[in-house]
Amino acid sequence: MVHLVPDCLVPSSSIPSPDWLSWSTCTDDVSAGSSAEYPDRVSVMEGRLQLQENEITLLKSSLADALRRLQSLGYNVLTFTVVFLFSQPDQRSHRQCRSCISNNTTLSRLSTLYYPTIVSILAEMTRRQTQLEMYKYVSMVQSCHTCFFICHWLTGQSIKMFIRGRPITMYVPSNIQNYDDLRMEPPVEKLELDWVYGYRGRDCRANLYLLASGEAVYFIACVVVLYHINNRTQRHYSKHTDCVRCLTIHPDKVRVASGQTAGVDKDGKPLQPYVHIWDSSTLITLQQIGLGTFERGVGSVAFSFADSGAFLCVIDDSNEHMLSVWDCAKGTKHAEVKSTNEAVFTVEFNPNDSTNIITCGKSHVYFWTLSAGSLTKKQGIFGKYKKPKFIQCFVFSLTGDVLTGDSEGNILTWGKSPGDVKTLGKGAKETFQIMRQTRAHDGSVFTLCMLQGGALLSGGGKDRKIIRWSADLAPERECEVKDTCVCVHYGEELLVGTTRNAILRGTFSDGFVAIVQGHVDEMWGLATHPSQDVFLTCGHDRLVCVWNTEEHKLDWCTTLEEYGLCADFCPNGAVVSVGLSTGRWLVLDLQTKDIVSDYTDGNEQLSVMRYSTDGSFLAVGSHDNFIYIYNVTESGRRYSRYGKCNGHSSFITHLDWSKDGKYIMSNSGDYEILYWDIAGGCKLLRNRYESKDREWASYTCVLGFHVMGVWLEGSDGTDINALCRSHNERMVAVADDFCKVHLFQYPCPKPKAPNHSYEGHGSHVTNVRFTHCDSHVLSMGGKDTCILQWRVKRGGTGDSGGDRLHSSSSTSTKNQREADRETKGRECLQKESEREGAT
Repeated sequence: MVHLVPDCLVPSSSIPSPDWLSWSTCTDDVSAGSSAEYPDRVSVMEGRLQLQENEITLLKSSLADALRRLQSLGYNVLTFTVVFLFSQPDQRSHRQCRSCISNNTTLSRLSTLYYPTIVSILAEMTRRQTQLEMYKYVSMVQSCHTCFFICHWLTGQSIKMFIRGRPITMYVPSNIQNYDDLRMEPPVEKLELDWVYGYRGRDCRANLYLLASGEAVYFIACVVVLYHINNRTQRHYSKHTDCVRCLTIHPDKVRVASGQTAGVDKDGKPLQPYVHIWDSSTLITLQQIGLGTFERGVGSVAFSFADSGAFLCVIDDSNEHMLSVWDCAKGTKHAEVKSTNEAVFTVEFNPNDSTNIITCGKSHVYFWTLSAGSLTKKQGIFGKYKKPKFIQCFVFSLTGDVLTGDSEGNILTWGKSPGDVKTLGKGAKETFQIMRQTRAHDGSVFTLCMLQGGALLSGGGKDRKIIRWSADLAPERECEVKDTCVCVHYGEELLVGTTRNAILRGTFSDGFVAIVQGHVDEMWGLATHPSQDVFLTCGHDRLVCVWNTEEHKLDWCTTLEEYGLCADFCPNGAVVSVGLSTGRWLVLDLQTKDIVSDYTDGNEQLSVMRYSTDGSFLAVGSHDNFIYIYNVTESGRRYSRYGKCNGHSSFITHLDWSKDGKYIMSNSGDYEILYWDIAGGCKLLRNRYESKDREWASYTCVLGFHVMGVWLEGSDGTDINALCRSHNERMVAVADDFCKVHLFQYPCPKPKAPNHSYEGHGSHVTNVRFTHCDSHVLSMGGKDTCILQWRVKRGGTGDSGGDRLHSSSSTSTKNQREADRETKGRECLQKESEREGAT
């Protein structure tokens, strides 16, 4: 839970008694003899365990904070008179405590004692602190077994925010006289989806089609993309609430049906999947099919052809893979049946007969007949042929036969055979059997596509070949592509989708080039160029990709030995540093793509790389709890260790440099905010109050006074993965764990700050950044491997004056660098407006 408590609400004149602060004891009244109540008992025990874990985290962090404060005042903790108070005295515990102190044991050792103890150090601390007039209150933290005092020394107003029981003190800047009177408003700017990078080909079939408009339609995350190949423009259908899993095109080549997975909401409750039928020319939803009917998600959809698309067939992702037929005009269910407990890959209507439906999947191909609102099936008989593990795909030939591609690399031709009267008797029914087997590929046949005139295209897995076959299945031409083919479509040229999340365009004679590319595994690293329309991404697929936001394309890509997790551009824009999963970090030249520096700090993953404003320092945040500082010379090509920041009790998550390049603000995994004097030798600033008015060159730390309002009530500390302040210091973009991107006013130091929220990702949003001139926001999904580029739309002209809250950094006089940045921003916006007008 996140709670904000003004310090003034805590009594300063007296010390709270243990009775007032005592923790309520969880009573376990669940009957042990009732098996029906056993899950409730487990739930209660899990809840109690979680509470204890939260207490332990709280105690550790509070104790570390107290020790730092005492050391900053020159106190020796062990010189205080210690009085132990027991509600039920225990001499064994008493002797144990005295032994710890006599042996110079730290307070963290004392806090592990089993029975309750109270360390009375207030008299001496109060006497010394009175001289400084800084003592305000003492808060007491009590666990189930141990209670002790933690003291806070304040000179001005502060706010406490609690995350999972951990108190986080935020100091109010000097320019804010009355915190309660601050007004929070949503930013006047808004976001509009501009471009989608990526394509979901790694785990989906039937995911690429060509419309009559010349647009390729495909999907990734929660967005269906309509990409005009020749004009290089995108339109987006974004009415889905979770990841799109399948789509199909209506016979009129205008309407589209797309199905999504179920997903869960922010409370973990399952959401209902459905199918949308929509108009590709207007992007208007025409029909919503099956809300509340499908389980888990929609795996495959198909329109009927013989009756001009009157029906839609859907297979869901339930255990029985329910097959249902729907009336497209009315949106009503026409028939439904359990198909199989095995995986089902695809479904299609017979193009000449809407009463015949075929499905295929793991070790099966089924022929269905629709009659009088019911569905009956016949299983394809393999007979003398080896039964493959998977039937991957199928098409209908011009003669009415069914051609399937399987995991053995064969194309099987299926046809009807009359019933075997000799064996089965007079009532024997016709069956579907293999008429012919054609060896096609080494490894699986992933896709089949029927061409005009009866020719066939097949895409292979292991051999990565595309083969053109004649109508009688004689090979005519072939070519090899870089990746496994999952979908092939044709127009004047071939469009090929691959399992490496790329779409290729080309011909057999001229070869293929990628027109859509993306990552293939979880992404975390994102950095924007300081002066160009360029950004970099890296992730678990070991790829480092540099993209162009103006031309919407991949400039270059390289593969590393380990996967990258974080990155930052040097201020001169010539090199970029990338932090890896092993403690190693590299510096890449943007022009040559060469590695110009290679260093290692520790043996744990790196979480943040950040250059100082002038590029003279590089800070490397690691999961080993340290921040490594390097001197940077030779235009970012040479590095030497300057120092190490040691003081966090958990892994580093975020950090930012001050505008003068002398200080660092950092966050850690236990929700700690620390400040460091880098120019003074990487020293920890123990008096955090002194940093309340410091100006920060960037703001990516998720914990801090200026961004407190981005945290929702009930957050557990991991709900916000990243945030980024705009360069003009007016907005904050936030990436959360619930697939959303938020835009807040900056600063936003009050809870429940209003904001604009945007959907599109189908996984936790791992990172977010503004481009160098604040014209766009870039957000990165985790598992959905999707990068969304959002255009910043200005909601009005001028500033809202007194209605906007300004921090000390935003009210100070702007220097020449900031003026240049504003000029650059205006140029970017002008260029953007001209481009929109041309479009």
